[in-house]
Amino acid sequence: MTTRRPGLKAALLAATAVCIPMLAPAARAAASRPPNVIVILADDLGYGDTGVYGSSLIRTPNIDRLAASGVRFTAAYVTHPVCAPSRAGLLTGRYQERFGYEFNPAGKDATGGVSLKEITVAQVMKSAGYATGMIGKWHLGQSGPYYPTARGFDHFFGMAGGGSTYLIDPKPGDEIVQPGRSDVVVEPGGALSGSSGTAQDLKTRLEKARSRGAISRDGAVVRADGYLTDDFTRAAVDYIEANKGRPFFLYLAYNAPHVPLQATQKYLDRYRDVKDPGKRVYAAMVSALDDGVGAVEAELRRAGLAEDTLVLFLSDNGCPDYDLGACSNAPLRGFKRTHFEGGVRVPFIVSWPGHVPAGRLDGRQVSSLDILPTAAAVARAKLPADREYDGVDLIPYLTGRSRGVPNPVLFWRAGGTFAIRDGAWKMLLLNKAPPGAKPSMRWLPPAVAQAPPYDARYGRLALLYDLNDDVGERRNLAGAKPGVVTRLEAMLAKWSRKLVPAQWVSVKQFYQRYDDVVAHLYD
Repeated sequence: MTTRRPGLKAALLAATAVCIPMLAPAARAAASRPPNVIVILADDLGYGDTGVYGSSLIRTPNIDRLAASGVRFTAAYVTHPVCAPSRAGLLTGRYQERFGYEFNPAGKDATGGVSLKEITVAQVMKSAGYATGMIGKWHLGQSGPYYPTARGFDHFFGMAGGGSTYLIDPKPGDEIVQPGRSDVVVEPGGALSGSSGTAQDLKTRLEKARSRGAISRDGAVVRADGYLTDDFTRAAVDYIEANKGRPFFLYLAYNAPHVPLQATQKYLDRYRDVKDPGKRVYAAMVSALDDGVGAVEAELRRAGLAEDTLVLFLSDNGCPDYDLGACSNAPLRGFKRTHFEGGVRVPFIVSWPGHVPAGRLDGRQVSSLDILPTAAAVARAKLPADREYDGVDLIPYLTGRSRGVPNPVLFWRAGGTFAIRDGAWKMLLLNKAPPGAKPSMRWLPPAVAQAPPYDARYGRLALLYDLNDDVGERRNLAGAKPGVVTRLEAMLAKWSRKLVPAQWVSVKQFYQRYDDVVAHLYD
């Protein structure tokens, strides 16, 4: 679908004209310019891991407050259940399969990035006169023409790759939880519990991990000594302060609470009553993220920019099943790397005080694809006419000028796995495994670049759910509703004709072993 921006410019100008006579000169100058836009992206945050989305364990007062100041969506989606492709869709406003960014890059592909023919939201905002900054995890190309400052950002501080360690100099009271290894707690005086090594051994390991996920500032590697989530928060606050006199776009892409599970005493002290070490450290990591959201909001208020800034908060995908059970996508089924709701449905909050209604709950389907056209609309930026955008401007839907569903149909593809949501219907199409395959076997079906997504040797499995009655995706209705399956298959086939083959294939993501429905997949 193409982007629609009905009457937004006129509405903004009319509102400004009414307000200006009542404001002081400095406030009039702020009101006459387009609003700032901040996108805060969490990494692997579970759908049920914030207070406002139902967590009974993790306290997130700042994220909850952000939701109270705006609109909280309950049917928001990302374009892929893993990090890099999801970010590619968000930053371009287009399904990443249109340009082959279908899997996480790995190995020799890790330095590659999003096609240079694609235009990022930063480039769009820059064309409208905005200052553009990015802080945190990029994961869309590590160097040269793929580096953030070559893709429209004036400033970048963070990791160009997919991750890093949070700590390089742990202090007493800090904790590290490592799958398959003993948990490490730094004791007073620097001794370690749960580890046979010394504090210096631990520090050496962390330094090596940081070197593999180096932190850079505008192309130069820098040493970030603090807790990485806090470092990113400080950089974001500094960026707002430095750019408060002009319209700015800030993409604050935390790597929290993605593994490794590491937290400092400051945040762990809030959860000392949690006995499970994985859950305790994960909760502390989300708490650090929440503090970051609070610090950004506080800086906007301090600078007098709260009502002049559109803030969007979401996660890049669902939380994973490999973090020791520390996270939760409840009430959804599945995890990161699967196309069940737990992999692709995410928390999504939009706040713009004075412009977007406060305290509203919205169950309509929205997508991370909507972020670029929404940002462009409020910036009064002209989108390129030589390409199709897959998202829509959300502002008319948020203000009530449009009462329809922003994204009535959404699509997904990852190799041989396809998925579609059309209204209440959600369908997944999966290649079956070879006869006798076990859940632990890594079998790789032939690469399927176009529809139909079948491996003819073994057939395919259709999983069909009515999300109005079964948001947990427990009752497969494919056998009872063959007409719906046929219709959705045709829609997927039509969509697939717009796509291109993947730039690279990931074995890990291609076969997508759905452990929680293994009895259905391997029958």
